[in-house]
Amino acid sequence: MKLIKTVDAEGTVLCHDITQIIKGVTKDAVFRKGHVVTKEDIPVLLSVGKDQLYVWEKEEGMLHENEAAEVLCAMCRGDHMDRSQAKEGKIELTASCDGLLKVDNRGLKAVNGFGQMMIATRHGNFAVKKGDKLAGTRIIPLIIEEEKMEAARTAASRATGGKPILELMPFVHKKVGIVTTGNEVFHGRIKDTFTPVIEEKISEFDTEVIDHVIWDDDDTKVTAGILDMIQKGADVVICTGGMSVDPDDKTPLAIKNTGARIVSYGAPVLPGAMFLLAYYEVTADEDRRTVAIMGLPGCVMYAKRTIFDLVLPRVMADDEVTAEDLAALGQGGLCLNCPVCTFPNCGFGKGL
Repeated sequence: MKLIKTVDAEGTVLCHDITQIIKGVTKDAVFRKGHVVTKEDIPVLLSVGKDQLYVWEKEEGMLHENEAAEVLCAMCRGDHMDRSQAKEGKIELTASCDGLLKVDNRGLKAVNGFGQMMIATRHGNFAVKKGDKLAGTRIIPLIIEEEKMEAARTAASRATGGKPILELMPFVHKKVGIVTTGNEVFHGRIKDTFTPVIEEKISEFDTEVIDHVIWDDDDTKVTAGILDMIQKGADVVICTGGMSVDPDDKTPLAIKNTGARIVSYGAPVLPGAMFLLAYYEVTADEDRRTVAIMGLPGCVMYAKRTIFDLVLPRVMADDEVTAEDLAALGQGGLCLNCPVCTFPNCGFGKGL
């Protein structure tokens, strides 16, 4: 790449796009990378402030911004993602299906720490729709050392174990069982207003409710109810009610007595501190699956957004949630109960 006077540019090849900005009218390239400058082009180039031009002169060991952008894109792009064409060193990634976005922060930091290149993503562990923008990448200078791009690629691969920095996990069909507990509901003293909330939230995903039962505060009955749901083919069992520390709240004990592996009883999220998550392994030869069991505290019934909204998308994408994952929700885990809820376009659940 070399710098020449625009008046002497006839016959040369542009090594980058030339952008024209007319306020309220256009912001786009009038000439693209690779364009051969003609005599008629020179007045246009001068009119957009280009008294000098960088024209392509291939240098050994250097990459043009668009070539380097392809390298950056390859580091990021996982399955189920569409990409834009490279333009001015930029490539954008969008979702090609509904799913859960995963971002490897170690790889992201490794690349962004090099300078002269950048990757900006939306928050990971949140649901995205087909067509949603996932990330934007850009090479900052017009040309960059090939060696530097290779070093960034190596660092990213080392940080991610050879996987792309971004992953989009498609949502999968889930059979859901709902177990409602509480003497007051079981005996008809109050109306069950919890189950409709659960049904509304899971309807945002590819789910079917295969059964719904109501039990009193008898842990043996609730345990049997959960196991019956699993026997009927449930992939997810959601238990409502009886999740506090009161002596007559038996749902956590009932879930434990199924033999499920308890991930955590309690989460650093408000609303939702009394949340319980467990996984039950079905190991029959003809039926092997992992069933997520969630015990939902009462706040899920009346609060606009809770821990349930943070965990549910991951369950629906078969992304196992660990105790460490839940612990990390502490930063950003405080819902501010805004007068107008804008979730997920807010800070709730977006800490570390």
